[in-house]
Amino acid sequence: MIDLSIVIVSFNSKEVLKQCLSSLMENYPKEFSDRRYEIIVVDNASVDGSAQMIKGEFPHVELIETKENLGFAKGNNLGINKAQGHLVLFLNPDTIVPPDTLSTMINYINSDLSIGVATCKIELSNNRGIDLDCHRGFPTPWASFCYFLGLEKLFPKSRIFGQYHETWKDLSNIHEIDSAVGAFMLVRRGVGEKINWWDEDFFFYGEDLDFCFRVREMGFKVMYNPTVKIYHYKGISSGIQKDSVKRSVATQESRRKALNASVDAMKMFYQKHYQGKYPKIIDWLVNFGTGILRVKRLVIGRR
Repeated sequence: MIDLSIVIVSFNSKEVLKQCLSSLMENYPKEFSDRRYEIIVVDNASVDGSAQMIKGEFPHVELIETKENLGFAKGNNLGINKAQGHLVLFLNPDTIVPPDTLSTMINYINSDLSIGVATCKIELSNNRGIDLDCHRGFPTPWASFCYFLGLEKLFPKSRIFGQYHETWKDLSNIHEIDSAVGAFMLVRRGVGEKINWWDEDFFFYGEDLDFCFRVREMGFKVMYNPTVKIYHYKGISSGIQKDSVKRSVATQESRRKALNASVDAMKMFYQKHYQGKYPKIIDWLVNFGTGILRVKRLVIGRR
C-alpha cells in the first residue's frame, strides 16, 4: 500500500511547480521508485504550459487537467479521488520540500492516532522568516479585530491580542494549534473521510481553516511540528502577495477574483461556524467589516 499521496493543486505556477516537483524527486528518490509515495497534480486550466511541462519532465506524476479553474477545495477533492495513500499531504506548488521533512512528519503523525492533521514549520522564501499562516488560530470576531487593527503585531506574546496566529505560543516547540495552512497539510485518510474532505463552497482562501475546524470538531488534534520545515514562495497563483507579485503571472482579473474570494471566505467561515453564537450586533459588525474590507481590496485590485 502507498504510504503517502501528495496532492498539489496548481494554477499558472509552472516555474515554481517545477522546482517543487524537482525537490520531491531529488530528496525522496527511493520512496518514489518503490511506489511508497505518489504525486497527483491537479492543473486548474493553467495557460502557462504547466501541464505540458509535467508530461514532458515528470511523466510519473498523475496529472489531472481541468477545463476551468475550479478553485483550491474542489481541486483537492479531485486529487483525493485518485489518491491511494493512507496519508494525504496537501502541498502548494510554490514550495520546496527539503530532505527528512516528509519522513519525519509521517513518523510523527503515525505515532499518535489522536492527530488528524499535522504541519511543519513553513519558512517564507528569501529569508523572510516564518509564514505565520502555518500556525493559525480560528478567526473569531475578537481575534480578527485584534489582527486587522494591528494589535497582534504590537503585542505578539499576548494571549489576549495574539489569537489570530496564536503568536503567544512557543513556535520552536511541538504543540497543538487551531489550524494549519493548505500549503502543507498532512492528513490521516480516515479523518479526511469522516469530515468528507474539503468544503467546495470555498473557492480560494478559508478552506483550510474550515477543514481544520471540522477536524477538531470530530475530536482530532491539529499539530504543529517545527522540527522540520518547507520553504514557501507564497501568493504565486493569486498575485496578491507583495513579496511574490513579481514572480506571479496572475492577470488583473485573477488578482481581483482572489481578493474577492478572500473576503468571501471570511464571511462564509463566520456564517458557517459562528453566526448565532454571538449577539446580533456582532453579526452586524462582522458583515459591516467584511463589506468595508471588500471595498478596500477592490481598490487594491485595480492598481
